[in-house]
Amino acid sequence: MKNTALITGASNGIGLELAKIHASKGGDLVLVARNKSKLDEIKTELEMQFKVSVFTIGKDLSLSNAAQEIYNETNKENIQIDYLINNAGFGDFGMFVETDWDKELQMINLNITTLTHFTKLYLKDMIKRRSGKIMNVASTAAFQPGPMMAVYFATKAYVLSFTEAISNEVIDKGITITALCPGATETGFQAAGGLEDSKLFKDKKLPTGKEVAEYGYSSMVKGKTVAIHGIINYILANSIRFIPRALVLKVSSKILGKA
Repeated sequence: MKNTALITGASNGIGLELAKIHASKGGDLVLVARNKSKLDEIKTELEMQFKVSVFTIGKDLSLSNAAQEIYNETNKENIQIDYLINNAGFGDFGMFVETDWDKELQMINLNITTLTHFTKLYLKDMIKRRSGKIMNVASTAAFQPGPMMAVYFATKAYVLSFTEAISNEVIDKGITITALCPGATETGFQAAGGLEDSKLFKDKKLPTGKEVAEYGYSSMVKGKTVAIHGIINYILANSIRFIPRALVLKVSSKILGKA
């Protein structure tokens, strides 16, 4: 049976790689991002290479009601969403007192509000069918506070907690919900968030978006609730619960500081 996946933030990075993986398995796609022309280029490439159907929607997901508008559009086109992948998100770097509030509000709207609304809308339909999969892209940032990236880390903590909770709520309804938690990854995220000078990224050999996407897609298909990419990330994320919070904060601050 052919599954249709809706992927947000699909014009580059992990989202684009997830789209390629799903198409390679014969699945149709709904791709969402701000850059409609880039999405249309991807549509042409995937349809030619994999003989699948790709529907594109250009939308700024940080705007209120964006999720509802996209849900209405997929319903109008009679597109059933079998896999919902909430990948879109961005971060920012700097002292909270100095960072731009408008950018942080957009971050909260995108990383939290739109993701939550998408999940509510499409989950209701999945429950009626008693089938479907959702993957919310969180981060290893979800496991501790992040000085210099305070709001971003907090949004990802929300995504992880929210995903675990609703995964439990639908455990007997034929649906699985996965939180993908990658660590630092080689994508366009650094440039968009002004993170090039952070010790977390600078001069590091990072996994590629393709590697993270392959792990995440496989974890979603298997129905894994929390998927932490990389053995070192897994160990660090799980060891934090045994370390005093003050020490966690100190280490996090050191890692995130400017190189």
